[in-house]
Amino acid sequence: MALEIEPIGEVIAGRTEVADDFWGDVESVIQLDTEFPLDAVQGLEEFSHLIVVWHFDQASPDDVEYHARSPRGNTEWPATGTFAHRNHRRPNQLAQSFPRLLKVDGLSLRVADLDAVVGTKIYDLSPYFAAMGPRGTVHEPAWPGEMLAGYWVKPA
Repeated sequence: MALEIEPIGEVIAGRTEVADDFWGDVESVIQLDTEFPLDAVQGLEEFSHLIVVWHFDQASPDDVEYHARSPRGNTEWPATGTFAHRNHRRPNQLAQSFPRLLKVDGLSLRVADLDAVVGTKIYDLSPYFAAMGPRGTVHEPAWPGEMLAGYWVKPA
């Protein structure tokens, strides 16, 4: 059975161009739908970070790839399968981001480090609970760190 979901809001301010890198310190505004009562965000301002689920809605469904491939086409990095990537080539083209929450103003949420552009539909959000983060030692291969070395760094 397919899941049908509706967006709960949209990114209305922030970065407008899609890019692979330089997302650091980008401030954005998520506007939640006005159908929600104001108390839907009550208490959210007590948290430093959010988990935001959004859709790569500017990507084409034709971009989805199920085969193993080198990240960003760089053959210095190993070919890895669809579920070892975090890009728009995923089956449902969904993403998660963990932005810093700067301010709650009614149903407008000012955030930093949200790597989604203006116009992006938001499908869910919640506060980040440190106790619900990864348990145990986190490990990964070297290539994600190499690939993302410039992800949060602004160009000089």
